Amino acid sequence: MFVVNVEGAIHRNGQWLFIVRSEKEEHAGGCLSLVGGKCEIEGFSSDILERTLKREILEEVGSEVADLKYVNSSSFVTDSGINVIDIVFLCHHKYGEPYAKSRDEVDDVLWMTTAEILAHADSPAFLKENIRLADKILKNTLYENF
Repeated sequence: MFVVNVEGAIHRNGQWLFIVRSEKEEHAGGCLSLVGGKCEIEGFSSDILERTLKREILEEVGSEVADLKYVNSSSFVTDSGINVIDIVFLCHHKYGEPYAKSRDEVDDVLWMTTAEILAHADSPAFLKENIRLADKILKNTLYENF
């Protein structure tokens, strides 16, 4: 029916973590992206979205995250016709300096500010929108804590 994909808008010190997807990837190879991946079939399970995202981040870039907050969801169809539901979470970087741990999935990692990603010419519109929304949630969360 469809694939459920989760992505993390990972924030640290005023910057967001992005990956350059591996050229080996079937979908969007070589493109700028958030870190994430597909949910696996588990039968009866709880917190599958959060656990999947934490696992994928650790596998792809060797980092751990905390304080996941829902940002948005969307759907799209891959070039090969697979229907995908994509859920984005705001995450705070906990520890582990990110690097291209899974070379089959990640060619490079980049830290960029909100302004840099919004001005980035090769940044897809949906990625810019995800960062706009995550940045708004982050600012609202910081405001509420004061």
